[in-house]
Amino acid sequence: MKKIRVAVVGVGFVGLLHIEALRRLGNVEVVAICDSFNAQKRGRDLYIENTYTDYEEMIDKEKLDFIHVCTPNNSHFEIAKYALNKNVNIVLEKPMTYTIDEAKELYYLSQEKKLICAVNFHNRLYPAPAYIHNIVKKGDIGEVTSVTGYYVQDWMLYETDYSWRLIVEESGKTRVIADIGSHWIDLVEYTTGLEVDEVFADFKTVYETRKKAVGHIESFSTDAADEYEDIPIDTEDIATLLIRFNNGAIGSAIFSQSVAGKKNNIEVLISGTKATAEWSLTNHSDVKIGHRFKPNETITKDFILMKELAGTFDYPAGHTEGYADAFKQVFKQVYNGNSLGLYATFYDGLRQMIINERIYESAKTSSWVKIGKIL
Repeated sequence: MKKIRVAVVGVGFVGLLHIEALRRLGNVEVVAICDSFNAQKRGRDLYIENTYTDYEEMIDKEKLDFIHVCTPNNSHFEIAKYALNKNVNIVLEKPMTYTIDEAKELYYLSQEKKLICAVNFHNRLYPAPAYIHNIVKKGDIGEVTSVTGYYVQDWMLYETDYSWRLIVEESGKTRVIADIGSHWIDLVEYTTGLEVDEVFADFKTVYETRKKAVGHIESFSTDAADEYEDIPIDTEDIATLLIRFNNGAIGSAIFSQSVAGKKNNIEVLISGTKATAEWSLTNHSDVKIGHRFKPNETITKDFILMKELAGTFDYPAGHTEGYADAFKQVFKQVYNGNSLGLYATFYDGLRQMIINERIYESAKTSSWVKIGKIL
C-alpha cells in the first residue's frame, strides 16, 4: 500500500504536534521538514532525514502529496500558494493567512485546483463537540436562543512573557482574537450550525511594553533570560465580545491569555428552547445536557451513546482522548475523505479571517459591525 508523502513547514510547538499526530495515522509518512531554526538538528531528533530551510526547494524535490504549514501567520499565504500551484494538498494552521485578500486568493485557487485544503480548527474534533453538533442539527435542544462562554489562558500573564504572536507584522492586527477567539467562534458556529451575523467587541492591552528575551526561547517555555529588550505592544491581551447570530440568537464571550491559573480553558453553553448543551475543555469527554422538568444528563464519550459519530474517536468509554487526539482526528478526516464533513475548509478559514477583521473594526469604533458577505 502506497503511503501518503507529507512535509511540515515550521517545527515549533504546533509543528511537532502535527508530526506526532500524522505518524499515528498509519497511511501517512512525514518525509521532510522545513524550518529556519536548527532544521538539521530537529530532523535528527525526529528521525526525519530530509531537512530544509527553503520550502520551495523542499516542495520541488520531495514529490509531496500534502504539506502542513505551521509557521507564523504572515508566511502562510506564500507557502500555501506555492504548494497549490505545484498541486500539493494543504493543511494550514489558523488563522488561515495574514490578510483577507490573501485568504480569498487561496480559496479561489483551491477551488480551481480541486485540491484538499483544510484549516486546523481542531476543537471541532473532540468527540463531545462533534456530538453537540449532531444533536443540535437533529433539533434535540430546540431552536438555539443564546450562546455564551470563554477561551482563557495564562501564558502571557507577565510582562516578560513574549511570542512572535505579539507583533502585528507577523501575526496580524489581532492577537487574542486570531489565536484563540477564532477557535471559540469556529467551534460555536460548527456546534450550533449558526453564523455570527454581527459583533460588538472591546479590547484591552495589559502591557503597552513587554520585555523580550534576547536570544531564542520557544513559546510556552519556562526558561529565564539573562537579558531583555523593551518591545512596544499594539495587540490585545483581552477581548470581550457580544454576538448576534443569523437566527436571532444572541451571545457573549471573553478571550484572554492573562488569566492566572487557566492554562487552556474553553467553555461553551448553548441554550435552546428545549434544553441546553454545555461543554468544557477541562472535562472534554463529557457533554452536559440541561433540562427543566427532568434530571440533567451527562453524556460521556462512548461508542454506544455516540454511535453516529464513531468515526471521530478511537478508544472505548473511560479512555480519554485529548488535545493531540483532536489533531489526529482532524487529520484522519482530511486524509481519508472527510466522510463526516467535519473539518474546517478554506471557506471556513476565510470566514474566520473576515470575522476577525470585523471584531477588530468593532473594537476600534466601539460599535456593532455586520460580518457581511464572505465571497
